[in-house]
Amino acid sequence: MDALAALQMMTGPSMGAQLDNVVKNAAAQTIPAQELQTVNTDMAAQAVSPAQNSSPSSFSNLLGNFVGEVNAQQGAAGDAINGLLSGKNVSLHQTMISMEEASVSFQMMVEVRNKLLDSYQELMRMQI
Repeated sequence: MDALAALQMMTGPSMGAQLDNVVKNAAAQTIPAQELQTVNTDMAAQAVSPAQNSSPSSFSNLLGNFVGEVNAQQGAAGDAINGLLSGKNVSLHQTMISMEEASVSFQMMVEVRNKLLDSYQELMRMQI
């Protein structure tokens, strides 16, 4: 799936013409070095911060925090898409990065749910 198809899937078919124009304009631009450094430092901070500031006291808190983080990433991706479509100073590259982060985190959440469900079903099948 290419970037345009992913954006159209997230926004719907009515935004197709606007997306085509935005993509054509963004494709001609290069990513400034300062923006790349910002992306790298943001990604490094995200990799370090969850382990430092999350010391959940229970399993439910851990799952609640995880779902909250996934929700925040989905919201950030939506804001980036809206900013890109409205012509704000949001680059296509940053929008695609936030969309992919949100997608990967959601897929991980679904897999964790599937593993938990499988574990529960296995416990229910055990004979006492």
